[in-house]
Amino acid sequence: MSEYFQKVKSYLLNLDVEIVHEDPQEELFVVKNEEMGITNLVVDCEDPILIIEQLIMPVPQKDRERFFERLLQMNRALVHGAFVLDEESKYVIFRDTLQLKNLDFNELEASILALEMALVEYGDELLKFAKS
Repeated sequence: MSEYFQKVKSYLLNLDVEIVHEDPQEELFVVKNEEMGITNLVVDCEDPILIIEQLIMPVPQKDRERFFERLLQMNRALVHGAFVLDEESKYVIFRDTLQLKNLDFNELEASILALEMALVEYGDELLKFAKS
């Protein structure tokens, strides 16, 4: 278990999230705060970076071109992170990466708050795409 894992854990404990799973061997956490729209957010210490990912939704089968265009437009407005696709283009994921070496509490907090802001700003629109 690295010093980074312990540092990230202490930051997470000081944030308004609940650690629902912790794997010291893999150096990752799964956290949630349902009021923020955060469920099963994976926080993974992959030295030299910290990877933050949350599954957002399946990629809609209808109007995919418009959906992908809109995702790119949404990404432009995100403060941290981005909406990305998994390797098979089946799922939309929020993803952010931070450097572990210089990571501080405010940086991790900002990344998680950026996810919350993205869900507040674009959640309804993403739901409409998901239902189409």
